[in-house]
Amino acid sequence: MNLTGHIFNIQKFSINDGPGIRSTIFFCGCPLSCRWCSNPESQNRCRQAALASGDPKLAGKEWTLEEVLGEVEKDRCFYEESGGGITLSGGEVLLQHEFASALLQEAQKRSLHCAAETTGYAAHEIFAGFVSHIDLLLFDMKHWDREKHREQTGVYNDIILENMRYAISQGIPVIARIPVIPKFNANLQAARGMAGLLCEMGIREVHLLPFHQFGEQKYEQMGIPYAMKGIPQLHPENLEAYRKVFLDADLSCSFR
Repeated sequence: MNLTGHIFNIQKFSINDGPGIRSTIFFCGCPLSCRWCSNPESQNRCRQAALASGDPKLAGKEWTLEEVLGEVEKDRCFYEESGGGITLSGGEVLLQHEFASALLQEAQKRSLHCAAETTGYAAHEIFAGFVSHIDLLLFDMKHWDREKHREQTGVYNDIILENMRYAISQGIPVIARIPVIPKFNANLQAARGMAGLLCEMGIREVHLLPFHQFGEQKYEQMGIPYAMKGIPQLHPENLEAYRKVFLDADLSCSFR
């Protein structure tokens, strides 16, 4: 058990990253460069700026398996009372798939419910091995159109959709999570495209994550440009017509 993982936060008492009360483990590193990202310190393109900031909350640190497990075990009583567990997030957890998979296996031996939030952007062999240890997958979907996806995230969505289909084919519970972003996918045409694709894949549940400005200060602290500066936040009351697109497609759809 000499593996270590680079983690920038373990968030306790999380209630939006899976069922019940959870501990969400945020992994450093992400190959995407989403302009709206609220955790820019996790993106590969910003790692040097995060490290140079001198702020340990941005830089993160190395954890052993036993250190992570010891930390999350502190809240076992809350998991058991609420039907919760742990959620691996990021960044992109698949960039540290060896450590993450080992962590999941140890957590499952301890009867902890294991969820993961992922972009799904990884080689299929890596993804398939990782999700074999998952009880619930929170799968980010940013756009149905591959060109628009690349414009705003830096990558095409081909492998992402392939991996999403694979997870569904394996009977893994999958919830699609859509960050609703102004000037990108916060329009009804994009909503219809995503709803149609999700229905075709067989996904039945969608979480909408309205755009917010919670990460703006991090960009300033790291001295890197923030493409979404000054853009108003979105709220559920602004997105009822957007949500209705998914409801009309017979998808369960809620805000997070």
